[in-house]
Amino acid sequence: MNFHDLHRPGDPLLLPNAWDYGSAALFAAHGFPAIGTTSLGVAAAFGKPDGAGATKAETIELVEAVKDLDVMITVDIEGGFSDDPAEVSDLVASLAALGAVGVNLEDGRPDGTLRPIGLHQRIIEAAKGHGVFVNARTDTYWLRTGDDVRDRVAAYGHADGIFVPGLTDLAEIAAVAAATPLPLNVLHQPGGPTPAQLAEAGVARVSTGSLPYRAALREALATVLAVQGRPAPPTLTYADIAALLPRPR
Repeated sequence: MNFHDLHRPGDPLLLPNAWDYGSAALFAAHGFPAIGTTSLGVAAAFGKPDGAGATKAETIELVEAVKDLDVMITVDIEGGFSDDPAEVSDLVASLAALGAVGVNLEDGRPDGTLRPIGLHQRIIEAAKGHGVFVNARTDTYWLRTGDDVRDRVAAYGHADGIFVPGLTDLAEIAAVAAATPLPLNVLHQPGGPTPAQLAEAGVARVSTGSLPYRAALREALATVLAVQGRPAPPTLTYADIAALLPRPR
């Protein structure tokens, strides 16, 4: 079965997201057929800001490290680490040569705006043709830009999949899934819709994003605090981790 075949509306692929060799190997050892990378985890591991296009080399390094694991790898490349379609094409080609089966390409920018639709369409097109699954992510909900998500979903119809992180309302999820022939990917949210509810809404892929990384850091901190008899910390949010990282230059 290839990576595309794992995307079945109504029977979604659960995609754990890894940030280093150990986490990828652990997920692979527990039978997950595919894993993704998490840009936050990779950025934090190398002391760089997330979502700022600062971790291209580190992302490639991670794929090189995990390429021999018996698992499919799809790679979070933020916005492609460039606004130049030719550079994005070269990057995706290099990742495909390492064995990556997919990439995530987001339209969100570090300043909280969205990449212009026409430019992101060209970026998606540049990533195509290298034999990988191009998952077009739109950050309309993530960044709360007020843009109509269905306009973006329609515009990215030449991708292989659509990813809308931050989308949690089941009726809206079902509407978005029905509005595109492409498999819909959503982000798992603790306390949000269950896998069964997402399946019923037509979701084809559920990503864990930075949640496993944040859970690992919380558990590490809780372990150390327990030595001192101190209480465990609350769940760490994306903002908690991002606040620890250097600011984009």
